[in-house]
Amino acid sequence: MSHKRYTFNMQEAPSKYAVGIDIGTTTVRCVVGHIDGITGVPTIVGVGSAANNGMRKGTVVNLNGPAQAIDDALGEAERMSGYQVNIATLSINGAHILSTHTDGMIAVGGANHEITEDDLSRIEEVATLGKVPANREILDVIPHAYKLDGQDNIKNPIGMTGTRLEIDAHVVSVLGPHLVNLQKTAETAKVTPRSVIVAGVAAARAVLNEGQIENGVVLIDIGGATTNIAIYEEGDLRYAAVIPIGGVNITNDLAIGLKADPEIAEIIKIEHASATSRKDAHEVSVKHGGHVYAFNTDEIDEIVEARLEEIFEAINKELKKAGRAGKLPSGAVLTGGSAQLKGIAEFSKNALGLAARIGVASGYGGVADNIDQPQYATAIGLMLIDAESASAIRGSRKQAGKGILSGGLGALTKLFKRPSM
Repeated sequence: MSHKRYTFNMQEAPSKYAVGIDIGTTTVRCVVGHIDGITGVPTIVGVGSAANNGMRKGTVVNLNGPAQAIDDALGEAERMSGYQVNIATLSINGAHILSTHTDGMIAVGGANHEITEDDLSRIEEVATLGKVPANREILDVIPHAYKLDGQDNIKNPIGMTGTRLEIDAHVVSVLGPHLVNLQKTAETAKVTPRSVIVAGVAAARAVLNEGQIENGVVLIDIGGATTNIAIYEEGDLRYAAVIPIGGVNITNDLAIGLKADPEIAEIIKIEHASATSRKDAHEVSVKHGGHVYAFNTDEIDEIVEARLEEIFEAINKELKKAGRAGKLPSGAVLTGGSAQLKGIAEFSKNALGLAARIGVASGYGGVADNIDQPQYATAIGLMLIDAESASAIRGSRKQAGKGILSGGLGALTKLFKRPSM
């Protein structure tokens, strides 16, 4: 069963490759997977990354910067894989991403009427009508349950008989101009978006298992300039939000507090910072530009802790808004570049009052350098979703991700050809 937006007919044969492009504010990451013809499981055959500029807190402010970064990251992945990328699944980010609960009801016909896909499409339209502002685009409608003639908690009513159909659903929407700008950056790099997925939802696809998603879990993706939150329960996405703070804020705080260049502050963050205070303060040194700089761990810890408290306070605020603060049995799973920060899982556990661990991506074959690091979770998730989308185009109605992400696998636009390298 498919619940998707932006569905167009692809104009060429489906590829044996799946591609995910994570368009982050500071870095663009690309993962290319080769899809096994029998099992449908992708093997990672190409990885690329490139520094990005022209974005602010997850949204495009200059088309050329991200377009160049996409081109550079793809070029690296293409050289590794030997595959020329024309179509990919992209991430979208930013505080404009909105998560809305909705419901609706329709009459579906006589007493012997069997529920069809058309009925489901119609009730989704009714449920979203007037619930999403005109300047927003719906990325995904996730049905939590249907009710048919009073029978509750139906997951899939297709083929059932009834006259009155009701839906309880969740809608993820984005500001239209931000989606268009993202699409334009991809087109400038000669890539057609097959789907556009919220970054946190893509990371969840890579690192969460069905048990966690059923029990209740929050995915926290701490990127460069944003922190994505995706809450899952009873097999579905229940809430999504983006906080406009990330790892760059920690770096900037260190630069100001330690009176150090941002480049040095970044090295301190990666190599010497800790999310939890250390008992014994000591001096650490950083070599940069032919000079050696010394810093005290007490100062570093104090600066990092202050910013992390702000980030996790904002996360808790979103959990409270969703009614899930302290109530998720499977706890928090952390991804993103800042998930590499020493002691971050312990800090999260104390700050949120939930079990916490660093997410490890799965569902693919192949081993590439650094691919198991938390900053690649979103790109891997996008590639996995792209593989499922390619399978759907081949004629299979079953989506491998159904019950985990519940769709969002539409195509966006006409095909563009990427020039030969």
